[in-house]
Amino acid sequence: MTSAQIEIYPDRVALVGRSLELVQARILNAVAERGTCAIALAGGSTPKPLYEALAKADLPWSSLHIFWGDERYVPVDHPDSNAGMAKAAWLDQVPIPATQIHIMPTHLEQPAAAAKIYEDLLQDILGYQPTFDIVLLGMGDDGHTLSLFPHTAAVTVSDRLVTVGEKAGEPRLTLTASLVNQSRCVLFLVSGSNKQPALKAVFSPDGSDLAFPSRTIRPKGELWWLLDAAAGEAVKSLPNVHVY
Repeated sequence: MTSAQIEIYPDRVALVGRSLELVQARILNAVAERGTCAIALAGGSTPKPLYEALAKADLPWSSLHIFWGDERYVPVDHPDSNAGMAKAAWLDQVPIPATQIHIMPTHLEQPAAAAKIYEDLLQDILGYQPTFDIVLLGMGDDGHTLSLFPHTAAVTVSDRLVTVGEKAGEPRLTLTASLVNQSRCVLFLVSGSNKQPALKAVFSPDGSDLAFPSRTIRPKGELWWLLDAAAGEAVKSLPNVHVY
């Protein structure tokens, strides 16, 4: 594993508060240094309160470009859509230009074609070797992140920026680990005691990347794991863990 900053907070409220602090600081830093900030968002229940808090923040909205780390192959108005959740909780409530909110094209008939279109979009906006300023990630109780599920082909894709993942036979669009690993800051938000077995495997020196795909996230920049107390029990004995 890339050296990570691991912090444990007493509950999800405190975890979200810390993630808000980190995200705001990195947005402001990116805009100050480069004039823009590119963020890839996560789905799931854990980041939703973060998005709701960001909706109330005072940030340089016109300088943000919003992307997604992965998406189920459903319309934006579907209840399972990651983009739909983020729009309702945050993006529809702040003045980010619509042309800077880049939703994955799940309306196309062929997921592979949609993955290529999103890859081309990333390169058009961020350059031939895209670099995100911030990537927000979650982790499932099976150790997956993005739509990189254990023992699936997407985990090992290294020659693409975007690929097709799958779960239970259903396709999903996902950024590849090789793309995410070019990022300046990757931030995992993980909560719940059901995540303990996977966390132990992710931080084990002899764990399997294919079996626990969150291990494949080893960015060149910062790597943060923010855990609530229930999840954090799994890693409290590690030397680089800070309990707050």
